[in-house]
Amino acid sequence: MPEVSRVIDVPPEAVFDVLADGWLYSGWVVGSSHIRDVEGDWPAVGSRIHHSVGPWPLHIQDETVVTAMEPGLSLSLEAHGWPLGAAAVGLTLVPHGEGKTLVRMTEHIVRGPGKLLPEPLQALLVKPRNTESLARLADLATGKHARTEDGRPRP
Repeated sequence: MPEVSRVIDVPPEAVFDVLADGWLYSGWVVGSSHIRDVEGDWPAVGSRIHHSVGPWPLHIQDETVVTAMEPGLSLSLEAHGWPLGAAAVGLTLVPHGEGKTLVRMTEHIVRGPGKLLPEPLQALLVKPRNTESLARLADLATGKHARTEDGRPRP
């Protein structure tokens, strides 16, 4: 299964805070272009984000569903993205030294025409995109963690 990882200079709770805000999903997931709705109990198992994939006006209306979740530790998703199908995406957060987090991200196609692609080709397609997704997640988590509840920079 293709995996990418990145160390982010904030604690796991700060990274999970971004993952738990469904409205930020298109800010870190490469390919997601617009969030239409986030179910109120996101990221509870079974909850959904309704989003668009791809550039306007060619975007596709789709959704992502939470399949498993451990607060502050992991989030598993099934991301739909036709015409390729659906992919199982896993994010694991591991404390990594003082106030840092090692984030591991896996993805593999589980349904649809994309499942016919050999795993090495799937890896070739998803690794660069997921590397960029983790870079975006790092920026959001770092920026959000650097501010207090009222939006001011942390001392």
